[in-house]
Amino acid sequence: MSNKEQKDNDSRFVKASQFVTDNVNSLAVIGIAIVLLTSLYFGYQKFYLVPRAEKAANEMFKAEQYATADSSADKAIQGDGSYPGFEKIANEYSNTKSANLANVYLGGLYLKKGEFQKAADALGKYSSTGSPVVDPLVLGMLGDAYSELKDYNKAVTYYKKAVDKMHNEFTGPLFLKKLGLVYEEQKNYKAASKVYTQIKTDYPNSNEASMISAYIARVEAHL
Repeated sequence: MSNKEQKDNDSRFVKASQFVTDNVNSLAVIGIAIVLLTSLYFGYQKFYLVPRAEKAANEMFKAEQYATADSSADKAIQGDGSYPGFEKIANEYSNTKSANLANVYLGGLYLKKGEFQKAADALGKYSSTGSPVVDPLVLGMLGDAYSELKDYNKAVTYYKKAVDKMHNEFTGPLFLKKLGLVYEEQKNYKAASKVYTQIKTDYPNSNEASMISAYIARVEAHL
């Protein structure tokens, strides 16, 4: 190593040492803060989130029972005085799996009741879990809610996302058909024809395919 290189290395070392010396208090504070934040995070997980998640799961079963009967929809949403409904679970146990699922139930129940804005609001709070079943269904229900609200641009967005996420003989053609109907409302007959034809091509054995030729003929009459 040349004398110049040695001097450069020595200079860098002195500068680094000076930086540590000048900032030792700040570095110590940062180090302590990291340790405290880490401890708080794990404490929050163990002593706050986990017990809340367990309590939410234990309290949710009654609302799920009510959700299976149309006559008990209000109890499923609001509770029965002894057990909380999905609204309370979603609000009071946020950041838990039960609250996330409660928003899905709420969305479906509000759709049945014709309360479409409430359905959209609840479903919009759902956080994707990677579920190949629930995630696309939520997207499809959001499409339903916005379709009923006549917000057709959003309906198209969510139906397309639902179709992209789930490819099976039931939901695939179902959401494609709904997408086509929204396109018809927008008078976008070319796009409607395309998705109806996709049902015929990709899902020939589905219920939707059995009558889709009539839909194709209807939109093509406008082209």
